[in-house]
Amino acid sequence: MMNTPAERIPEAGIEYIEKKPSKLKWALMAAFPIFLFTISLFLGRYSVPPNQVICVLGQRLFSLPIETFWTDTVETVVIRVRLPRAIMAALVGAGLSMSGASFQGMFQNPLVSPFILGVSAGASFGAATGLILELPALGIQALSFLFGLLAVVITYLTAHIYKVTPILMLVLSGMVVSTFFQAMLSLIKFIADDEEKLPAITFWLMGSLGSVSLKDLGIAAIPIIVSIACLYMVRWKLNVLSMGERESRALGVNNELFKAIIIVCTTVISSTAVAFCGIIGWVGQVIPHFCRMIVGPDHKVLIPATMMVGAGYLIMIDNLCRLLTATEIPLGILTAVIGAPVFAYLLRKTRGGWN
Repeated sequence: MMNTPAERIPEAGIEYIEKKPSKLKWALMAAFPIFLFTISLFLGRYSVPPNQVICVLGQRLFSLPIETFWTDTVETVVIRVRLPRAIMAALVGAGLSMSGASFQGMFQNPLVSPFILGVSAGASFGAATGLILELPALGIQALSFLFGLLAVVITYLTAHIYKVTPILMLVLSGMVVSTFFQAMLSLIKFIADDEEKLPAITFWLMGSLGSVSLKDLGIAAIPIIVSIACLYMVRWKLNVLSMGERESRALGVNNELFKAIIIVCTTVISSTAVAFCGIIGWVGQVIPHFCRMIVGPDHKVLIPATMMVGAGYLIMIDNLCRLLTATEIPLGILTAVIGAPVFAYLLRKTRGGWN
C-alpha cells in the first residue's frame, strides 16, 4: 500500500520514513556514554592519574590481585564520589530521555516532556515538605518519590472517564495537578526560614548530582533500571499508539493497558530522578528530537538510541557542571541553558515534525 518512501497518517500527523541506522551510527552512540563515563572518573579538581583509577576499580570492583600504591583519598574520590555520580548520571539521563521519547509518541506531540503529568511538581512539593520538617535525607527522598507518584495518580484518575483515558484529558489534568502542587510549593517556600530552609529548598530544586552516594545509587538504580527495561520491551507498541487511539484500537492494541504501563514506568523514573537529583529539565525533550534526526521516528530503534545518547549527554553536562567554575553549577541550570537553545534549533530544523 505504500507507494512512496513515506506514508502519512493524517489523524496523527506523523510521517514514518524507513531509516535504518548504520552499524557505524550504533557504534558511535554506544561509544558516546562509555567514553564520557570513563573520562568522568579521571576529571575533577582532585587530580587522579588514569592508571590509579584503573587499578582502584580493578582491585575494589573485580577483586584483581593488584598491590595498593594509592592513598585512601584517591580510593574515596574514585569509588565513593565519582563512580556513583557517573552511574547515576547515566541512569537518569537514559531514563528521562526514554521517558520523553515514550510520552512524545504516546501523546503524538514532539513538545511533550516526562514531567507533563505533574510528577516534578508533586515530587518538588514532597521534597520541600521533607526539608521543612527536617527529615533525614532518606526521608526527604522517600517523601519526594511518593508525592511524585501521588501527583500522577491524581492526574490519571481525573482524566479517566468511562473506562478510557483520553490523551487530551491527561494533558489538561496534568496541567491542573502541576499548577496545584506548584502553588503548594510556593506556600512552603513562603513560610520557610530565610536563613536555612529556603536556600536549601531553592538549591535542591536546581538539581545536582553532587550528593549522590553509593547508598543512594543502590536505592535509586533498581526502580530506574526496571522501568527502563519495561519501556524497552513495549517500544514496538509505541509505533501503533503514535498513530492515534482509533487506529491502534483497530489494530487490536489494548490502549489503556499500554498507556498505563508507559505512564507507570515514566513516573517511576521521573519521581526517582527528582527525589535523588532534583529537577533536571530539558533532557527528556531535547534528546528524543536529536535521536529522531539520527535514527528516524521508529520507536523500536529510537528508544535504545535515546537510552544511549541520553546517558552520555547527562554525564557530559554533569562533568561541565563540575569543571566550568570554581563552584559547582547546579545541574538543572546548565541543562536549561544548553537544552532550550538546542531544542529551539531542532524544532526549527525539523519544522516541528517528527523527522
